[in-house]
Amino acid sequence: MLVDRLRTSAILIAIVVVLLVLDLFYPPVSSGAGGFWLLPLLLFFSLGTAWDLAGLMAGSGRATDRPVAIAATALITLSAAVPMLWPLAGSSYPPDCPIGRLGWIVVASVTGTFGVLLREVIRFRVAPREGIERALSGVFVSHYVGVPMALFIALRGLGGDPRWGLAALVTTIAVTKSSDAGAYFVGKLVGRHKLIPWLSPGKTWEGALGGVVAATLVAAACLRWGFPSDPTTGHLLPSPYWALVLGPILAVSGIAGDLAESFVKRLSGAKDSGNWLPGLGGVWDVTDSLIAAVMPAFLCFAAAA
Repeated sequence: MLVDRLRTSAILIAIVVVLLVLDLFYPPVSSGAGGFWLLPLLLFFSLGTAWDLAGLMAGSGRATDRPVAIAATALITLSAAVPMLWPLAGSSYPPDCPIGRLGWIVVASVTGTFGVLLREVIRFRVAPREGIERALSGVFVSHYVGVPMALFIALRGLGGDPRWGLAALVTTIAVTKSSDAGAYFVGKLVGRHKLIPWLSPGKTWEGALGGVVAATLVAAACLRWGFPSDPTTGHLLPSPYWALVLGPILAVSGIAGDLAESFVKRLSGAKDSGNWLPGLGGVWDVTDSLIAAVMPAFLCFAAAA
């Protein structure tokens, strides 16, 4: 089990590092398409999470159309990448576009919602009984997964310097996952008081505090050494004091995301969300905290940019 966990983690880390290097040093165009090389990785985690969540909902006895939910998730996830199409075509995204950059996520969310509903309308005559439940499940899965995953693209695009947005993205992931690790190890060592025993018996208040401390320390290190500084363009290093805000917020958000997954797994009677990642479980077991943390992270970095 431990060997499988270490092997899978090493493979994932290696893939992430390669794609980060490609994204930083070999963009498809000189500017405006930051994050292009990261899209395959984002889609893997997005669609893998949707696959796991839809499967757990079906396992808990709720009617779910997994293919439709995954298609809607892909649409919403990729919607934030629409502004990349202009640089790839040799122009720049119009700064006065009324849709803006985040508006494409709203467009895709509405389109995905009606796409799920129309699928049930089409097959109403042959399978009417569980249509509403399937539609609700499809909308929930696609929005719960797709909107936060689209925000990762938006986070990558923050700041005029493409390195700044990449630093914000890496910092978000590092801080959130360090909180997971800190909570796990501190909870194992000194955890005594259960955080929410009826839902997730392994979590403790001591572990949660350890996660907050770990997240804050990693946030301080990332803010101090991970961001580019270019006074000529006005892009300066974020203040290290932001760590006192970023660390606790992402740690608490990550815990909320983990508890949300525990809630669904408890309903379906599953230990892991899936088996795509040997030793780690399902894809959702990796992304649960990140899904909850990306929105507050985006707000923090948008305020600091």
